[in-house]
Amino acid sequence: MSRSTTDALLNSPPSVALASITQQAPQEWALSGNWTVRGLGAMPQQLDTQDCTAGEIVLYGGQLDMLDSAGACVLQRWLKRHNANACLRDWPPRLEKLMTLVVDNVNTSSPAPPNKPFLERVGRSAMAAAEQALALLTFAGETAIAAGRQIAHPQRIRWRVMLRNIQIGGFDALPIIGLTSFLLGVVVAYQGADQLKHYGANIFVVDLVGYAMLREFAPLISAIIITGRSGSAYAAEIGTMIVTEEIDAMRTIDIDPIDLLVLPKMAALAVALPLLTVFADLTGVFGGMVMARSQLGIGFPEFIDRFGREMHGATLLVGIGKSVVFAVIIAGIGCFQGFRTKGSADSVGRQTTTSVVQSIFLVIVVDALFSIVFSLLDI
Repeated sequence: MSRSTTDALLNSPPSVALASITQQAPQEWALSGNWTVRGLGAMPQQLDTQDCTAGEIVLYGGQLDMLDSAGACVLQRWLKRHNANACLRDWPPRLEKLMTLVVDNVNTSSPAPPNKPFLERVGRSAMAAAEQALALLTFAGETAIAAGRQIAHPQRIRWRVMLRNIQIGGFDALPIIGLTSFLLGVVVAYQGADQLKHYGANIFVVDLVGYAMLREFAPLISAIIITGRSGSAYAAEIGTMIVTEEIDAMRTIDIDPIDLLVLPKMAALAVALPLLTVFADLTGVFGGMVMARSQLGIGFPEFIDRFGREMHGATLLVGIGKSVVFAVIIAGIGCFQGFRTKGSADSVGRQTTTSVVQSIFLVIVVDALFSIVFSLLDI
């Protein structure tokens, strides 16, 4: 026999006697072999075909060679499936101790986490909100500094990335924006017509649709749709890049992620959302025209004539100005929450959801503030 063959035989693991179970009586079972990870083999599947009655059964362990926690757990699951309790007979003391320990731990439910006091929960929530507010302020400052650098050095602006984001966040959103605004115009005109026709003031539906769509509904509904469509995509994209360590790779090769990921998205949305708002104005007013003609008998020429005389450029500019602010909020919150992802796929989904909720909330709050300021300024 060669030396290599002898060494292989000496170093090879010894054969392991597989785990075995034999029924000796209706309530008695004998175990033998190695009930370990290496010795279990097909025993878990074999136990699925072995039936035992509920109640107390006797397990003889005199022929057991070895037992580990894996074998003990397999036995305990089998017993629990049949609502049976084991009475151990002739077991080696160390193996009996391990089996008893596993049985006790399996049957003991995990303690419920203690309820934290109300003040502690409020304090933790306040600290988390303050930390997030400080992080948002820091992110806004870094973004402003990066924007200043690009304005001072226009060659740093990534035009192709910005144009690509305009296409994705603007042009591709035209169908859903147009359909939603058209239906909203129909609803506004229908609700107005239902009241105005009682007073013979049918023609004022033009003013209602015009002011409602141009000042409020068109910029607001466009911002909400873009939040769910583009803001969530920004958070998911950046969060995924953090999970895959692409952001770290950018910093390693001296590429500022804000220059590449945040500013092009923010600039693209600041251009796309006002244009989408104008498109929403057109489709919303057209929806109002259709409903006014069908419900109030106001023809298209009469509607357009009244609309041109009553609506002013300031009304349109109010909605467009709002949309620019909304675009900065949506892109900023989406990117900010994306950068707060903490290295797991679950965190990506959580931050994406948070970005949508926070963006919609802030858009509505800012829209309300605009209404208050415009009322005070009589605009």
